[in-house]
Amino acid sequence: MKVRALTGFVDPGWPINPEVIKSVATCLDACRDAIQEVGIEVQTLRVATPPPSEMKGPVPPAERASLAQKLEAECFANGVDYGAIGPALPDEPEGYDVIPEVIAATESVFTSGIFADPLYGISLHAAQSCAQAIHESSTISPDGFANLRFAALANVPPGAPFFPAAFHDGGSPAIAIATEAADVAVDAILNASSLESARRHLVVAIEDHASTLSQVAQRTASKHDLRFLGIDFSLAPFPQETRSIGTAMEAFGIPAAGLSGTVAAATFIIDCLDRAEFSRTGFCGLFLPVLEDSVLAARAAEGKLTVTHLLLYATLCGTGLDTIPLPGDVTPGAMASLLVDLGALALRHNKPLTARLMPIPGKNVGDEIHYDFPYLTDSRVMNLPAELLEGLLGGSGVLDIGPRIS
Repeated sequence: MKVRALTGFVDPGWPINPEVIKSVATCLDACRDAIQEVGIEVQTLRVATPPPSEMKGPVPPAERASLAQKLEAECFANGVDYGAIGPALPDEPEGYDVIPEVIAATESVFTSGIFADPLYGISLHAAQSCAQAIHESSTISPDGFANLRFAALANVPPGAPFFPAAFHDGGSPAIAIATEAADVAVDAILNASSLESARRHLVVAIEDHASTLSQVAQRTASKHDLRFLGIDFSLAPFPQETRSIGTAMEAFGIPAAGLSGTVAAATFIIDCLDRAEFSRTGFCGLFLPVLEDSVLAARAAEGKLTVTHLLLYATLCGTGLDTIPLPGDVTPGAMASLLVDLGALALRHNKPLTARLMPIPGKNVGDEIHYDFPYLTDSRVMNLPAELLEGLLGGSGVLDIGPRIS
């Protein structure tokens, strides 16, 4: 297991106050050193802000590319790897229009847009705007890579340390931990003699790692007068079979992820996460990012794992639809249709879900994909079985969906 990200949450003001970023970065650096002293690798340091419209000194859409550039510069100066400016909100539709500009203006800044929330419902206009932002951002670079830095958010609260979903609640500065822990599930399941043994080993491993991380982070945060929000102990993968959540699911005896039995395997793993006791923040779920998981990427290339399957698995627990390679000519209308479905799942099941869709210019369904980036693996372009919504779902109103009553 590794720590994917130590994320600091802060409102730097506008114009940005460099001392605020420096203070949080100092805490993150000290926390990284302390975690690595107990034998756990920390991969990246990150900083996330509130939604720009809710910062101290609200940032108008026309200035958000400048905000992103200033944040990127302050992160670089303080040894922070990545920054995220908070999401565009449904009550400021012009905020979505500048998302491609924000992404194009920087190399290491992420951002997002909320389209579904218990307070707003599903904003059909915001879903369409997110899809349009994805469409425009896909051409920033010839390989469509820029959309790695944008996610459409449904029912995602502040304080989730995984990017691009991270944003600050506007309170006092805080830190949180995001794990890369698919290998914890792989080890527990492959070495188990029974289902009960697998459950016991996985729950104990999660609790042991989380306890170590919490003690170190809480102690360090207190020394720097920051809040510790908790751990997003999600089973995020890395492109190696031993660090693949696809490997963990197939270890149950499923011939290939995407075939029958996958729901049962995923649910078992999620249930173990739910039973583990630790200080939680963010998703704390099963991550199924196609291009970040070598086994899932292979199953998608084989046609065994589809977008429809991934939408089904989003009903369990996880980030939703993550790093999904799509044809370059996919329309904003088709992507908006998919977002509306994802938003309905998020609100009905009262769970945070995101969509990180990656249309790739010039690529068609089935074409091979390769990125020269260590966190992504090879696969093929996936088909999106969606078309433009019309009628009641094709307008710009709000789809009000409440949580299921048990």
